[in-house]
Amino acid sequence: MRIGLLQCDDVAPELIETHGNYPAMFEALFKRVDPSLEFRVWRCLDGEIPDDVEAADAWLTTGSKFGVNDGLPWVDALCDFVRQLWDAGKPLVGVCFGHQLIAKALGGEVVKSPRGWGVGMSFNCVNARTEWMQPWQPNLDLLVSHQDQVERLPPEARVLAGSDFCPHYLMQVGEHFLGVQGHPEFAKPYSRDLMQLREQLVGESRVAEGLDSLDAPLDAELTVRWILNFMQQAR
Repeated sequence: MRIGLLQCDDVAPELIETHGNYPAMFEALFKRVDPSLEFRVWRCLDGEIPDDVEAADAWLTTGSKFGVNDGLPWVDALCDFVRQLWDAGKPLVGVCFGHQLIAKALGGEVVKSPRGWGVGMSFNCVNARTEWMQPWQPNLDLLVSHQDQVERLPPEARVLAGSDFCPHYLMQVGEHFLGVQGHPEFAKPYSRDLMQLREQLVGESRVAEGLDSLDAPLDAELTVRWILNFMQQAR
């Protein structure tokens, strides 16, 4: 399967030498689950938006330090492409910013959460079971780094997993779009370094909580298995 990766950010310069950039994180994780996957990257943050929905079998959108409500021209252009994918029935999975982008592009609403920053591990109950959730488990626990959240779902969306902190954590829209607020591509060392880099922005106490949470088990590879099952089913 050819996956088109819509890159919406770069790893911070202070961290990129140690941890690599986001496309490498996604490709390494996904190929651990399925070594036959092929990736092509579009640097959407530089205005490189695909012009053909058939250029990949399925599409994946990264996270970003930018917000979907920032009024950036490339974000508006990417929203247009998301709508093209929707109309064409092509599979799309959005991660963090990508999850929020799907909601915004299809008529939902994204806001800065009154609960503040989510960092470190997030713990979520799966409240709807689907065929592609194999192997099955009733929780989905991933690393996060976000201030924005999906407040209002777009039409045809349903929530599959969430928590009190982030009720719309995992959503499916129709039969071919999926959004997850967590970051399966994040490793714990990267999450730790990112929290420490952003401590002034996020807040000392919230970062301390996030660092303490890193001892918990991580469902990264399970999430990738679910994503790939979803993509195959949607195709």
